[in-house]
This record gives sequence, structure tokens and C-alpha cells, in this order.
Amino acid sequence: MQDSQEYKNKKAYFEKIITLYGRNVVIEVLQDEDIEIHKLHMSNSNKPDGAVQTILKLAKQRGVEIVYHDKNALSRISKNSKQDQGVALDIIASSYQSANEIKNLKSFKLIALDSIQNPQNLGMIIRSCAAGYIDGIILPKKNSAKISPLVIKASAGTLFKLPIYYCNTLDEILKELKETKIYLLSSHAKNSIYDLKKSDKSIFVLGNESEGVSKEIEKLCNDSISIPMNRGVESLNVAVTASLIAFMK
Repeated sequence: MQDSQEYKNKKAYFEKIITLYGRNVVIEVLQDEDIEIHKLHMSNSNKPDGAVQTILKLAKQRGVEIVYHDKNALSRISKNSKQDQGVALDIIASSYQSANEIKNLKSFKLIALDSIQNPQNLGMIIRSCAAGYIDGIILPKKNSAKISPLVIKASAGTLFKLPIYYCNTLDEILKELKETKIYLLSSHAKNSIYDLKKSDKSIFVLGNESEGVSKEIEKLCNDSISIPMNRGVESLNVAVTASLIAFMK
């Protein structure tokens, strides 16, 4: 039995919802009227201090639905009881899209992240890609840093300025993208990033901070490239690598 279109639309809508937490982050997001809000979650144990009052005032000004929970229920929503400060906010990220949408693009230059764990690295990668010549980032849900306040802070407000394509695992989408140049970043590659010929469809795969690109993903890449380095330096931080790729025309 096939899912109805109504169900598919509803599922797609909720896939775009990202839950953030922490009082300062929630205040900043509520103040940004370019960000669409779905719902505000508050712990009923919150004391009516200055930050809580500010959050409630901003939410009411924007007509945001406010739902109260006990502390345990709120922590299940935020998924971070130690840092949520009794507040969680569901936002609708229109730039957060299914990676299946990539197949509908006629041309693209994307960065794909293979098991990037550090939220600050993810945020800095997003910032560089938004500032450079990248059309989007492929971010798997499995074994990757999640969109969080730390990511937002490191991205310096650029999180929603370019598409972030989600998938369960990176291999499932790379296998589907035909006629696409998929580049593995490797210090052992003979070809340099500065020798590349422009391609209509290209993806640059960046690997885990300590282990690099996994063997499984490496097999799906059809070319490898390196970043020439001087003075015996063997590797760069993954966010720096993303910056160099992002500003290649």
C-alpha cells in the first residue's frame, strides 16, 4: 500500500523541523524573523527570571505556540538535559532538504561529510560553504554531528543560508548520483585541487577528523585529489580543507 500524498507532505514538513535548546540560543532565534518557528517547549519548573520572561515575550509577539512539559519530558524533546536550561525550540529549516532532491539538479558543486563528529567543525564548514562557491552540503544523520547550538554558534549565523541535504548514510545517496564526479580528498593523491577541470556535477567528500574517509565511501569515489602543502605539513583541519574547496571557482 502506497503512502498518500497528504502523508508524504506531512512527513516532509516534519523532516525539516530541527530542535534547538538553551535560553540564549532560543532568544537569538526568536529575534530572527527570517527563521520560521514551529513550537516552543518550556519546562514547567522554570523560574520566571529575565531570560524566561524574554523568551515568552518574544514567542507571544510572534504568535508561537508554547507547550509546557515536566523536566523529564522536556529533556526527551531537547535530547540534551544537561544543557537545555528548560527550553527547546522547534524551527522549520527550509534549507534542510532530503538528499534525494540532488537528483533533480542540473548542475551542482557539493561537499559531502563522512562522519564529521565535531560540532564546531561542522559549523565552520557550513560558514565557509555559505560564503564560497558551494551549492550545498550533504550531511548524513548517522555517525555525524547534529545541528545544535554549538553548530549555530560556529556557523556565525550562516546555517540557513545554503541547502543542507540530509540522508541516513552517505553511501545510499552517492550510489544514486550518476554522471557525477565524486572526489576523495587524500594526501596521497597525485592530482591537486588546483588541477581540476570544471564539471557540471561534482561532490567533494571530506572524512572524519581522525580517521578520514571510510573505506566504504572511498570505493564510491571515482577520483582522488590532494591539497599541496609545504614544510612537511601532512594534513589540515577538515574545516580548513572545506574552505579551500569552497572558494575554488
